[in-house]
Amino acid sequence: LVSQAEALKEENDSLRWQLDAYRNEVELLKQEQGKAHREDDPNKEQQLKLLQQALQGMQQHLLKVQEEYKKKEAELEKLKDDKLQAEKMLENLQDKENCASRLCASSQESEHPLEKTMTSSPIKSEREALLVGIISTFLHVHPFGASIEYICSYLHRLDNKICTSDVECLMSRLQHTFRQEMTGVGASLEKRWKFCG
Repeated sequence: LVSQAEALKEENDSLRWQLDAYRNEVELLKQEQGKAHREDDPNKEQQLKLLQQALQGMQQHLLKVQEEYKKKEAELEKLKDDKLQAEKMLENLQDKENCASRLCASSQESEHPLEKTMTSSPIKSEREALLVGIISTFLHVHPFGASIEYICSYLHRLDNKICTSDVECLMSRLQHTFRQEMTGVGASLEKRWKFCG
């Protein structure tokens, strides 16, 4: 499309130069006719008419080329906009992929203790801190709570090595952030975790 637009631009410039040449030739013929004191030569009159017709044809062709060139320019601008939008979408997808890969990488590494100043914290590793953030976000949009199975099924989408018992143990340690409640009666009795931070 870019090469087509460039070719049309060159054709446009070439047609303008040809039109200028035709106009100059017509002007010269008119000047010659004005200077002649005798009756006009019929051959020159015919030549002038042919040149004028050619000039009109060139002008029409030039207009058509200019319209086509403008159309191609508009298509090129649209392609540039589409390309920018695609690049933004790709950037967003890469950001999400990086976030998921950080979670997977942290699960594969051995758990390192936090700094000495954090030894008293119930969160024992960087991986646990990341899990707490994800679970908090998940429960924040589930104000009526969710079962541990539901929570873990969501976490498995990000990291299939997550263990249900580890997640439940982590949430039990963080009583100021997560609270477990019993709902229902009899056979429908169910434990639900809620975010209370």
